[in-house]
Amino acid sequence: MSWVDDLASPAGRELLQLLSAETLSADTELRTLTRLRAQFPRDLVNAAVEQTKLRRRAESKFSRAHRMLFTRHGLEQASSERMARHHATRFERFGMIADLCCGIGGDLVGLAAEHPVVAVDKDALHLEIAQFNAAAHDVRERVSAICGDVRDVDLSGVDAVFIDPARRTTERRLAAGASEPPLEWCFALAERVAAVGIKASPALPLEVVPGDWGVELVSEDRELKETVLWSPSVRTSPRRATLLPSGESLEPLPGAAVAIMPPGAYLIDPDPAITRAGLVEDLARKLGDVWKIDARVGFLTADSAIMTPFGRTMAIEASMPWSLAAVRDALRRLDVGSVDIRKRGSAVDVDDLQRRLKLDGTRNATVVLTRVDDRPWAFVTTAAKG
Repeated sequence: MSWVDDLASPAGRELLQLLSAETLSADTELRTLTRLRAQFPRDLVNAAVEQTKLRRRAESKFSRAHRMLFTRHGLEQASSERMARHHATRFERFGMIADLCCGIGGDLVGLAAEHPVVAVDKDALHLEIAQFNAAAHDVRERVSAICGDVRDVDLSGVDAVFIDPARRTTERRLAAGASEPPLEWCFALAERVAAVGIKASPALPLEVVPGDWGVELVSEDRELKETVLWSPSVRTSPRRATLLPSGESLEPLPGAAVAIMPPGAYLIDPDPAITRAGLVEDLARKLGDVWKIDARVGFLTADSAIMTPFGRTMAIEASMPWSLAAVRDALRRLDVGSVDIRKRGSAVDVDDLQRRLKLDGTRNATVVLTRVDDRPWAFVTTAAKG
């Protein structure tokens, strides 16, 4: 009997319910453990406390985190609920789906919302947790589970496959592009099942992807989360950037090269999915009346406050070639006392700069360190109002 069964028992459920109301801070945890161990078995209390902590961490990923179970590694690797729903939309027209390397079931619960799913993982504990979490999302009846190596699974009768190959061992994270099973094996799945989606690292070297596959870079709340690789039958374009939670996407747009000119009145910082997907110029063509400030740096600029879900627009209050003295003088002139420093294409040490500015103004601003026409440059910016 595993700790999953223990926590699913009446005593386990009671204990988890009690702990849901506890603070579990560094100051109170020991007292809480001591009190509960007088009522419940020690191992059960330890497991329940660990789950309570993980559930609270998982609230940013799952709306039903309070009903789910996790391991630390499984939670780190799991797709968020929004990510899982996004993945599942690509398989809407298919029947039976195989979720290979399903882990704790982050994608499983999204896929099983509309489809029968075969969940496969060689980690017996994670597979047990995945089934528990499927029940927590009321989709357990659509899930069948196989504990074993995904390379040995018979895919007869399966219409589509989603696979999240392991990108780390218990000791370390694997190099970008390395996984278990290897990407080459994952790509070969398309020879057995037409519709295949592969979840990969956002740092994946894109040159390893076969030319007829689609590459989708996905960010969530402006944080680049993953690269998803789609087989030819389900890809929508060779390259795509998707922003969650909005679901907005950008694909390549034909047109002339975007001009490189001096900065305008506004700076547009594209979402990291746009930048990583190599779609900065495509965003410029979509927005119109914007241009680049440098051949290699992914900022765009405009003379008007163009607001877009695909990037952050900032009003430029000062613009100058980089020097500490010039930036400090500009911030003092603008009555800035607190700065957020961002850099792209700059070698400046941000922590050192923050210490050396010594500001005492009343306003907040963002200092952007970058390059303009291949020269080190600095902007003082504030949020644009559209």
